[in-house]
Amino acid sequence: MTNIRRASAIGAAVTATACAAIALAPAAVAAEPTAQRATAAPKAAAAATYNGACGGGYSVVNSAQIGTKGTVFLTYSSATGKNCVVTVRTTPGKAVHMTASLGFASPTTTVSDTGYYTTYAGPVYLDARGLCVTWRGEISGEVAGKNGTNCGTLATNQR
Repeated sequence: MTNIRRASAIGAAVTATACAAIALAPAAVAAEPTAQRATAAPKAAAAATYNGACGGGYSVVNSAQIGTKGTVFLTYSSATGKNCVVTVRTTPGKAVHMTASLGFASPTTTVSDTGYYTTYAGPVYLDARGLCVTWRGEISGEVAGKNGTNCGTLATNQR
């Protein structure tokens, strides 16, 4: 019985020490110099919003953020059967090199708008019904987009 009591006494002492350490932890962290504290992950930059540049009837079906510089948007109109791409800067400003491009692999077709713009590049349009599209946006050398996405199906391809 003596051994069990000692174990209980040791267990209680360990528990008390652990609780004291936990109780002191916030004070210890508060006393740490700011440079030594773990910092929270930086907030992601706000993505640019679609500006409607493709026109009425086009809805955003995909997008890719171009770092903190902007966003490239892939839109589609069921009325026309066309896709449209526009690259939009997060913060408009001095004209910078920008690109909006849209294409498909077979037959190889790509349309693009490249130049120096203050707000957005594009829109570029392509009838890609029944095909997968590859689309890209570029702002000041930073590129984003996707290959072979948003595949459509024509009735003739369903046979």
